[in-house]
Amino acid sequence: MTMTYRDLHSFVKRLEKEGELKRVVGPVSPELEITEITDRMSKVPGGGKALLFENVIGSSFPVLTNAFGSDRRMAMALEADSPDELAERISGLLKMSMPSTFMGKVGTLPELMGLAKCLPKVKKGGRAPCQEVVMTGNEVDLGTIPVLKCWPQDGGRFVTLPVVFTKSVEGKRNVGMYRMQIYDRNTTGMHWHIHKDGSHNYHGYEKEGRRMPVAVAIGTAPAVTYAATAPMPQGMDEMLLAGFIQGTPVDLVKCLTVDLEVPATAEFVLEGYVEPGETRTEGPFGDHTGYYSLKGEYPVFHVTAVTHRRDAIYSATVVGRPPMEDCYLAKATERIFLPPLRMVVPEIVDYWMPWEGVFHNIVVVSIRKEYPLHARKVMSALWGSGQMSFAKMIAVVDEDVPLKPEVLFDHLLDTIDPWTDVVLTEGVLDVLDHSAPDPLFGGKLGLDATERRPGERSRGESRFSPYRSEMEIREVLRDLDRGFISFRMAAAGRRTPLLLLSIDKKWKSSKYYRDLLERSPQLTREGVIVLFDDIDLTDSSLCLWKFFNNVDPLRDVWMADRQLIIDATKKGSVDGHEREWPDEIVMTPEVSRSVRERAHPLGIEDLYSEDGR
Repeated sequence: MTMTYRDLHSFVKRLEKEGELKRVVGPVSPELEITEITDRMSKVPGGGKALLFENVIGSSFPVLTNAFGSDRRMAMALEADSPDELAERISGLLKMSMPSTFMGKVGTLPELMGLAKCLPKVKKGGRAPCQEVVMTGNEVDLGTIPVLKCWPQDGGRFVTLPVVFTKSVEGKRNVGMYRMQIYDRNTTGMHWHIHKDGSHNYHGYEKEGRRMPVAVAIGTAPAVTYAATAPMPQGMDEMLLAGFIQGTPVDLVKCLTVDLEVPATAEFVLEGYVEPGETRTEGPFGDHTGYYSLKGEYPVFHVTAVTHRRDAIYSATVVGRPPMEDCYLAKATERIFLPPLRMVVPEIVDYWMPWEGVFHNIVVVSIRKEYPLHARKVMSALWGSGQMSFAKMIAVVDEDVPLKPEVLFDHLLDTIDPWTDVVLTEGVLDVLDHSAPDPLFGGKLGLDATERRPGERSRGESRFSPYRSEMEIREVLRDLDRGFISFRMAAAGRRTPLLLLSIDKKWKSSKYYRDLLERSPQLTREGVIVLFDDIDLTDSSLCLWKFFNNVDPLRDVWMADRQLIIDATKKGSVDGHEREWPDEIVMTPEVSRSVRERAHPLGIEDLYSEDGR
C-alpha cells in the first residue's frame, strides 16, 4: 500500500471507499448503547466493519469504533499488504545494524538516511489543525466529548484510545496508551500500570516532588495510534516507529499550556498535569480479558486545556471477551515484533498468541532445537524479556510444527508427558491477571513439546488406556457427587487423553472435587482432567478462554500418581483465594433489547439474528 494517512479523517475516507465503514445515522447513547452495537459488530466473522456513529446523544461529535477490527483494516492502518510485510521491512532494517566494514557502513547510508527522514518534526508558527478550537481554564468541560461508558459495572466513562505523551525527568519522550476515567469536567484518572514507561516517568517526577506535564491526543493518524500500543524498548521514541510505518515524519505541534508536543493533526488534545503523590480510586472497567478490572488507586490528570478540530471525530475502542478490535492490534504486534524478538532469542522460528489467552496468558513458540532442554532455555529467555515476561504459560514446539489450532492441539496431547514436560515456576504477571493469589505475580507454566535429543530424559510409554464409554464416565461421576454437572471427552485416542468436567462448587472447594477424583480408581485411566464452572463444554474457544484466565499454575495444577488435574473454576475464600474475583463482562438485557428494537431505523438489523440475541 502506498497511501499515507496524515490524520484520522483520511483513514475514515479510505475505509468508506473500500467498503470497510458502516455509518449509524440514528440517535445512539454513548452510555452502553455504542458498546452493544460495537460488540456485536466485533463478533461478526472476520471482525465486521468499522462503525461511525453520526448522531450521538448529548454530543455534537461523531464517534468512530472498530476501526482496526479486522485483518484488512489493520493492514490498511499499517499501510502494508499485511503486518508480515511490515515485519520484513523491520527485519531488513535490523540486519543493517553494525556493518563490519567501511564499505558496509557506506552501503547502509541510504537506508539510515531514509530512517532519519522518519524522525518527528515540530511545526513552527501558527495553530495546527488540532488547535482550531481552544478551551482553557474554566472553559474546559470534558462532558462535551462523547466519552463512552462501555459496560454496566464500569466506574464511569473512560477514554479508551488515548495517545498519552510524557517526558522523563531527563527529557526523553514516551508515548503510551493508558485508559482514563472521567471524574468531572476537568479531571480524569491515569491508569499507568506499574510495569509501563508512563508509570516510570511519573515516579521520576514524584521522587523529585515535581508536577508532571501530560498531553493526550485522541483520534490520531492510524500509525500514531498503533505506535502508542507497541511494546517499544524503553527510551525509544514511538513517534519514530509511527513515521517509519507511514513513511513520512509525524508532524508535531507545541501544546499551549504544557511543555510537550503532540500530533498536529489529532482530532482532540487534552493538556494538563499530574501532581506527585495525588491518587484517586479508578475503576472498575470492563477490560480486554473479558472480565472487569477491579478498583485501584491511580494518579489524577488535571486538564488545563482542551483543543480540537472543528470537524473532530472522537475515536474509541471497546474491549471485552475476545474476539474484539484489540485482538487484531495484538496480532499485528505479534507479527511486527517477531524480528526484534529473534534478535534476543535467535533460535525462535515463529510464535503465536491465541486471542483466548488475551495476549499475556499463553504464548506458543516454535524453535530450532539443538541440545537437551533447549526449550527450557527459551522459556527462561522469554520470561526475562520485556512484556513477554508477563506470559503466564509458554508452550514450545519444534520448527516443523504448524502453529495452527487444529494441528497444535493434537500435537501437544500426542507429545506431552505431564510428568517430564511440565515446568512450574513463579514470576511477574500483568496487572490485569486475576487468577493469582497475589497481584502482579504468580505461577507460570511451561510445556516442552519438542522432540527429545541424545542425552535428554526420554518420555515414558503412554500411561493411559483408551477412554471409557460416555455411559461409564457418566455413571462414575454420578456416583461420586451430584456436583458433577457435565463432561466432555475432548481428545479421545490421543497419547494423553483429556477430560473436561463442569462442576457446581456451591460451598465446596475445588480441592473437594480434586480429592474425589484422586481417590477414584474408576477414573485413573484419564490423563488430564480440567475442572470448569457450569459452562458449555462443547464451546472450545470458551473453554480455552476460561482456562487461560482462571488458572494460577502453582495453585491450580495438581499432579497425582496417574492424573494431571487442572482447576479452571472461579476461586473464592473457600479455595483460600482472598482477592476479589472479578465478574465477567455482560451487557444488560435492557440495553440489548432497546437497541434491538431500534435496529431497523439505525440500519443495523443484520447484527440481530432471529434467535432473540
